[in-house]
Parts: sequence; C-alpha cells; structure tokens
Amino acid sequence: NATILSLLTFTWVGPLIAFGNKKTIDLEDVPQLDSGYSVVGAFPTFRDKVEADCGAINRLTTMKLVKSLIISGWKEILITAFLALADTCASYVGPYLIESFVQYLDGKRLYENQGYVMVSAFIFSKLVECFAKRHWFFRLKLLGIRIRALLVTMIYDKALTLSCQSRQCHTSGEIINFITVDVERVSNFSWYMHELWILALKVTLALLILYKNLGLASVAAFFTTIIVMLANIPFGSLQEKFQNKLMESKDTRMKSTSETLRNMRILKLQGWEMKFLSKIIELRNAEQGWLKKILFTKAIATFFFESSDTLVCVVTFGTCMLIGIPLESGKILSALATLGILTGPIYNLPDVISAIAQTKVSLDRITSFLRLDDLQFDVVEKLPVGSSDTSIEMVDGNFSWDLSSPTPTLQNINLKVFHGMKVAVCGTVGSGKSTLLSCVLGEVPKIS
Repeated sequence: NATILSLLTFTWVGPLIAFGNKKTIDLEDVPQLDSGYSVVGAFPTFRDKVEADCGAINRLTTMKLVKSLIISGWKEILITAFLALADTCASYVGPYLIESFVQYLDGKRLYENQGYVMVSAFIFSKLVECFAKRHWFFRLKLLGIRIRALLVTMIYDKALTLSCQSRQCHTSGEIINFITVDVERVSNFSWYMHELWILALKVTLALLILYKNLGLASVAAFFTTIIVMLANIPFGSLQEKFQNKLMESKDTRMKSTSETLRNMRILKLQGWEMKFLSKIIELRNAEQGWLKKILFTKAIATFFFESSDTLVCVVTFGTCMLIGIPLESGKILSALATLGILTGPIYNLPDVISAIAQTKVSLDRITSFLRLDDLQFDVVEKLPVGSSDTSIEMVDGNFSWDLSSPTPTLQNINLKVFHGMKVAVCGTVGSGKSTLLSCVLGEVPKIS
C-alpha cells in the first residue's frame, strides 16, 4: 500500500520503527515476509529446478547449482543491475561537466541560462545516484537473504537423509561449518555480484572523459590501469589456495571440538581435559596460521592498490607534460574527479577477488556435500495402518554397513513382531543389536 514516494525514501518502514520506539516489538507486530523470500514459497521451486537440471541430486555440479541460484533470483539480479548502471552513469555526470562549468565561470557562455542548466544537472545526477545506490544495496540484501534461506534449507534436508556411509565422510561440526561459514560467504557474494562489469564500465567511461580532456594522455592512464588490474592475478590465486587450506583446518578443528564435547563425561572421568584442550588449541593455531597468510596477502594487495590512484595520476599528467598537452584548470579538475571515482573500484578489486575465491571454495564444498548418497528409501516397505496384524517383519534379510565388504554385517535375518508384543534384543557387545534396530529403521544398506 506504500506510495511511490514512500518506496523511494523508505518511509514505509517508519511506522514500525516508531512503534518499536514505544514498546518492544513482538513477532506479531512484524509484517509477514513476502512468499518469494520465505523458505516455504521459494524452496520448492528452487529444488524442482535443481532436480530438473541434474536428474538426481548426486549428479549436481557447482555450475548447475550456480545456474539454479541465478534463475531463482533473476528478477532481483536484473533490477540490481539496472540500479548499478544508473548509479555508475550518474556518478560520472559531475566529472564530465566540470570543465564546462569552469569555462562558464571564466565567462565562456555557450547559451542563455547555461549555469542553471548545469547546476540542475549536478543536482539531478546526485539525486539519481543517491536513490539508485540505496535501492541497489537494499535489493542486494534481499537477494542475499533469499540465497541463504535456499542453501540452508537444502543442506538441512540433505543432512536428514544422508546414508550411513555419507555420514562417515562429514561430521556434525563440518555440517555446521557449511551453514555458518560457507552459506554465509555465498550469500555475502551478492554484494560483489556486479562489481566486475561495473569496474569495466567505470574504466571505459573514465577513459572517454580523460580522452575528451587530455587526448592521448588517456592512453597512458589506460595501460597503467590495466597493469594495476593484472597485478591481481597472483593475489587471487594465493587467496583461493589459502581459503581451501583455511576451510580444511577449520573442519578439522570443528570435528575435534564436537567429538570432545560429545564425550566430555569420559574426559572428565579420566582427567583428560587439559590434554584434549591442548590438542584443540594446536588445531586452532594451525587455523590461525592460514588466516594470517590470507590477511597478509590481502594487506599487500590493499597497499598496492592504495597507491594506484597516485600512480595513475602521475603517469597521466606526466604524459601530458611530455607530449605538450596544456593543463588548464578545468581539465585538471575534471581529470582528478574522474580518477577519484575510478580509484574506488580499483581499490575494491582485492576484496572482489577475495570474495570470488571464497565463494568458489564454499560452493565447491556445498556441492560436494549435496552429492553424497542418500538413504535407500525402498529398504523398508510400509503398509497402511490396520492392513496387517504384523508390526515388523524381516525375511532372509542381508544388511551391510560397507557394501564393498564380502561379508554382510547381518545375514539371514528372519524376524516377525506382532502388534502389542514386547521384544528384547539381547547379546554381547558388538553382536549387532544396534545394527538390527538400524535395519528396522532403514538406516543400514540392504543387500537382499
């Protein structure tokens, strides 16, 4: 029910904030989430799309997962792309008009009311830039929430249906890492989704403005910018390598921590608390070592790109002096404003490359988890209630935890339990009591 002005200025959220200023906001006070951003509304369509692309979830690849995520949020992606384009174009109106504005102040008027037109253009471009940027960021946040909800739900559903062999590959600590670390990194990548093509657009617009003002000196600025960008390649490779090592060490630490917490009673009984604490601290130190390498690499890249704006300015104006291009005040101000805008995306380039490396590693990890085998749903045949007086029945059942083993874990099992019977499963340690109960639940792979 919000008006266009309310949507533009975000005043539609004002009543909720004012209400929260008076009393603590309860769940019933918060408006309902749109079905497109809720798990109930968005996940079934996303799951159907993934299954249609792959046929079976165990044939899922990283590219197919990315494709499904893009299709599920294509509207938001297109809207944010348009807003990013509007923000980028509006940000260059000022640098483009600065030279003409300086000439107008010097008395060189091309037409009547030129000053009013230029001031109006400055104000309008800033308004467009402001509104486009705010709504761009708001839409990116919505897209990140949607991606996070879809991936968390898919991982949770997968964890409930994992086969016993698959559970041996990933501990509960690793699954927690998938949700708290990997999914968070993938959802945060929505902030960097458009940065690469925006960078290319900003470089193109900047070079056109520089060529208009400085002529051939813009070629020197172009090659300097390209060299600065190419310097990111080794940093990006190192970032991806260190991110892989960091996540492996994090999984190892979480696995040890989870096992320690699950067996805390035994550790206290034996007095092994400090021994296991030192082991966890050792794993944590190894994880911190990889984290330090990531931060050092990022710091070197940031230092390099912090000085890139000065380097581009020196090369550009130095070339003007060498080839004899006159440096007038209007041209200098326009060039400085243009280079000032250009240094923003160049400075953010290390963060973008780091985010791409982190997202790729996280998507590969999530995909490898989703490809694991599920439980065999045809192991247990369930009959309608009341159709038989038998509650549980097995006939010549052969089951094995390890399908590659020549000897089944349990073989030739015959069991029949009627409704209301009290049954006790007795035996020595390791004789297969728990395995038999797992067979009843369908958790052990059935051979025959």
